[in-house]
Order: sequence, then C-alpha cells, then structure tokens
Amino acid sequence: MGLLTTLRKQKLKDKEMRLLMLGLDNSGKTTIVKQLLGEDVKSVSPTLGFNIKTVEWGGYKLNIWDVGGQSSLRPFWRNYYEKTDAILWVVDASSLDRLQDCKLELDKVIQEDRLTGAGLLILVNKIDIISSDEIRKTVLDLVNDTLQIDQITNHNCKIMACSAYTGENLKEGLSGTIEEIKQRLYRFD
Repeated sequence: MGLLTTLRKQKLKDKEMRLLMLGLDNSGKTTIVKQLLGEDVKSVSPTLGFNIKTVEWGGYKLNIWDVGGQSSLRPFWRNYYEKTDAILWVVDASSLDRLQDCKLELDKVIQEDRLTGAGLLILVNKIDIISSDEIRKTVLDLVNDTLQIDQITNHNCKIMACSAYTGENLKEGLSGTIEEIKQRLYRFD
C-alpha cells in the first residue's frame, strides 16, 4: 500500500480538510474566516503570523489556516503548505493597483510542489463596495486576465466575487471547494 493511499484512508477516517487562506495584506482573509464562523466582522486587526480556525461543514472538519499577507511574512508561507487540500487566495477588489504584486505572489505559491493538485479558489473580495454589476464584471475580468487563471494547469481553479463584510458568495465558494476536495480525496465516501 502506497503512502498516498494510506494518507487518503486516514483523511477518510477523520473526514478532515485543510484549507490555506493566502493573499496580500489587507485583502480580507481574516474577515472572510470570521464571516464563515459567524463572528463579528466589524473589528478585525491585521494577522501577524497565522490563525487556525476549525469549523464543521457538511459533515467535514475544516481546518482553515489564515496566514498574514504582509511582505515580511510571505517568505514564511511555505511553512504552511504541507497537507493542504485547497488554497483560498484572496484578492482585494478595491486595490487593483496591487494586482501585479498579487500575481507574482500567486505564481510563487502555485509553483510549489507540495501544493500541486490542491484546489484553488480565488476570492475577489470587497465586491460590495462596487455598486454597478457592469463594473463588478469588469473587475472580475481584470483579475482573471491579470492572474492568468486560464493558464493555471496544476490546480483545479475557480474564481468568484465575494464580500467578507456581507458574506456574499462565501458559503457558495466554500461549498464548491469542499465538493471539489470530496471528489478528489473522498471518492468512496
């Protein structure tokens, strides 16, 4: 029996998933986690280091690793890659001038061997501050084009607009990610 088979059987027994929340600083990672947990999102301070939150979701135990995105912390992201089932990459829709930085950092992450095959959900956050549906679509298209999502081949990738503050699309995004992990890891569940 191979190591991968052993790991899958252990995961099946535990029904546990590991989600890694990454993105540039001030993109809303911690606010997303708080919103998913039903916590107050009105006062959130920057994450210095990391936070681990666990939540039951659809019969699975989700361990969400929320890692700070300051430039001084990004070299340490690789310490959190092991056993990651999905990456939740958060982009700040109100800070499009940082999209190139965002692309550079995302490219580094998705090239890591330890993350190959992990699902990738790109959450374009703070969409609630954009009033027009037409502008929302333009922002989503811009993020899609800049991050070159169609060229990501080593991850099952999905992009969606969301709002950490209002909760818009967060449950749908997480549910879709969980479903993708289930299809990949828990085929016989």
